[in-house]
Amino acid sequence: MTKLRVCFVGDSITNGTGDTGFLGWPGRLCAAEVAAGHDLTDYNLGIRGDTSAEIGPRWRTECEARLPASLNGAVVFNFGLNDATEQDGEIRVPMGQSIKNVRTMITDAKALYPTIWVGPTPVDETRQPMITDTGDSRDKRNRRTADYNLGFKALAYELEIPYLDMMSKLINEADWPGLLADGLHPNPDGHQKMAGLVGAWDGWRKLLDG
Repeated sequence: MTKLRVCFVGDSITNGTGDTGFLGWPGRLCAAEVAAGHDLTDYNLGIRGDTSAEIGPRWRTECEARLPASLNGAVVFNFGLNDATEQDGEIRVPMGQSIKNVRTMITDAKALYPTIWVGPTPVDETRQPMITDTGDSRDKRNRRTADYNLGFKALAYELEIPYLDMMSKLINEADWPGLLADGLHPNPDGHQKMAGLVGAWDGWRKLLDG
C-alpha cells in the first residue's frame, strides 16, 4: 500500500470536462487505486483552454501548496492539445516555443517531485473547429497534434521523464471518436478508458508499486 498525494496538472482533458460524473480520468484512476488498497489524495489542477504558456507560470505555486516536503507527493502533467490548436488563423503556441516552455516546466518539476507526463489525445476532426464560450474559433487537427506529441516524447526521453503516448494508443481505436462528448473532450466512458491506460502504464505503476 502506497500513501501518496498527486497533483494532476493540465488543461480541460485533465480537468475532466465531458465527464458527467465530474471525476475525469484522474479521479477515476485514483478511485481505482484506492479500491485496490492505496491511500491517495488527488488534486486536479486542470484549467480549460490552458496551453503550456499558461501552465508554466502557475504549476509550481499550485503544487507546492498541496505537496509539502514532509509528505510523499508526485506530479502528473497532461496537456498539449491547446498548444497545437489553430485559433483565428494562428497556432496558439508554435512548436518551438511549446518545447521551450515544457523543457523549463518539466526540468523544474523533476527537481522537486517524482514527475510523469501523459501526452495529448486525438480529436474527432469531423467535429472541428469548435467555437468557445467566448466566441473564438479553435481548430484541432490530429496530424498537427501528432507532431507536437513526437516533440514532447523526444523531450521526455531526453529529460528521463516517463511519457505516455496517448496519440499512438488511441488514434487508431475505432471506438475513440464515439467516446468524445463533443469531438474533443472524452465522455464518461472516454475518461474511464484513459484512466485504464494510465493505470496500466509502467510510469504510473512505479509511483505506486515501486
